[in-house]
Amino acid sequence: MNILVVGSGGREHALAWKIKQSPLVKKLYIAPGNGGTAQEGENVPISADDIPELVKFAQDKKIDLVVAGPELPLVLGLKNSLDKAGIPCFGPGAFAAQLEGSKAFAKSLMAEAEVPTADFKAFDDYIMAKEYLATQKPPIVIKADGLAAGKGVIIAETMEEAQKALEDMMVQKIFGAAGERVVIEEALTGEEASFLAFCDGHNIAFLPSSQDHKRIGENDTGPNTGGMGAYSPAPILPEDKFEETADLVIKPVIQHLEEMGHPFKGVLYAGLMITDSGPKVLEYNVRFGDPECQPLLMRLENDLVEVMLACVEGTLNKIPLKINPKHSMCVVLAAKGYPGSYAKGHEISGIEEADNLPGVKVFHAGTSLKNGQVITNGGRVLGVTALGDDLKQAKENAYAAVSKISFQDMYFRRDIGDKGLRYNE
Repeated sequence: MNILVVGSGGREHALAWKIKQSPLVKKLYIAPGNGGTAQEGENVPISADDIPELVKFAQDKKIDLVVAGPELPLVLGLKNSLDKAGIPCFGPGAFAAQLEGSKAFAKSLMAEAEVPTADFKAFDDYIMAKEYLATQKPPIVIKADGLAAGKGVIIAETMEEAQKALEDMMVQKIFGAAGERVVIEEALTGEEASFLAFCDGHNIAFLPSSQDHKRIGENDTGPNTGGMGAYSPAPILPEDKFEETADLVIKPVIQHLEEMGHPFKGVLYAGLMITDSGPKVLEYNVRFGDPECQPLLMRLENDLVEVMLACVEGTLNKIPLKINPKHSMCVVLAAKGYPGSYAKGHEISGIEEADNLPGVKVFHAGTSLKNGQVITNGGRVLGVTALGDDLKQAKENAYAAVSKISFQDMYFRRDIGDKGLRYNE
């Protein structure tokens, strides 16, 4: 098979790494890819949001399966365009992709499907939003309706913060068109977990639980990022709760979309808050999380291509997922200044040394190659991922690998996984 992976981050390197292991694969392309994906297949200089060029490339190279890494191409209708060309795509069509592309759409669909979530109201008029906000009590959550690279959610602890977030999004337009409409919702309290499931439009197969670390600073302080690290499994969502949780937050959405004539094929990611009254959905993503993808794929023992084909062909019920019982952790190495402005072009050393440690894989995110040297080319630069017999060992292995790597102004959190470790105290 010829396979095209779309995207350029750590998630896409993990996907390419896992896909490459399949005996079904003849040729693997990544568009546009990064310094790490170049080691797994052939990078192609096509932007992830250039749908016509991606489709043309897929036709020219006789691609048998396109795997969408990020959300943007899905929201822009990559699958719809590939369907017309007769090329299979792992990922939902544009209608179902609105689950991530529009917070208001997702909240409305949750209400229709009776999925537990926070109370909310959506606004595209600033004055009306401001008036409604004045009737609420902090903490309160302000969300840009559209895609904002994981940074469009503000948890305001004071009314002043909430008012500023609203003005930043709707008046100052710091997230561009994504903030023209906002969702104002109650702040849920509890512990977060990520719950992902493969879907073939009707059947589902769930992956182990994981937990992301969104804030830039230790102890979950500072602004939201795309994610500074993740580990799996997350003790807050144990395996004996998977079926019950899926009945609440995954199956109703899949069933509702199927009934609407828009079956969801791909991976559905439910970002959950585990509250005193049970799990509630914070958001849906229509693709693998980044960095959750990295520790999850380290634990998945199946041929990923077989699983993806089953999702596309509607035969997922025939493939039981095989999961490594070990724990896994990913620590993101970022450029100083991220999620704000940061420098690029710094040389990176020690990747090979870290990669050679047992149970470790270094996934590239914001990297590129210059004269054979790996250099920084993004805010989140690397995702250092490791397995361990338990969470403590996975953490030790991950940070031992981190210690081998260096680049100018390297930044990382040192507390990834600590919430999970508390369950063993």
